[in-house]
Amino acid sequence: MYIAMNRFRVTPECEEAFQRRWLDRDVLLKTVPGFVSFQFLKGPRRDDYVLYASHTVWESCDAFIAWTQSEQFRQAHATAGEGKKLTIGPPVFEGFEVLQNVTL
Repeated sequence: MYIAMNRFRVTPECEEAFQRRWLDRDVLLKTVPGFVSFQFLKGPRRDDYVLYASHTVWESCDAFIAWTQSEQFRQAHATAGEGKKLTIGPPVFEGFEVLQNVTL
């Protein structure tokens, strides 16, 4: 398994717009081979930003890479840079190979 995460520092006045941008879009991940799950996360509030993260679980790193090269990926990110700037800087990507997975 492979976990792909992007962390976003969202300015407090843009929180609602940032959430809407994520929650109102079509989820194309479900159409890609190797996709397992997705979570949209809200983290701690700081003085100048609120931390958000996208957390995606894949069957393998190869499945994740295939997603980043797919037409669905291009469609999902086509308008990412349009409109009002909602974050402080670009997202920070972190990829993790799963070494242990404990489930019920």
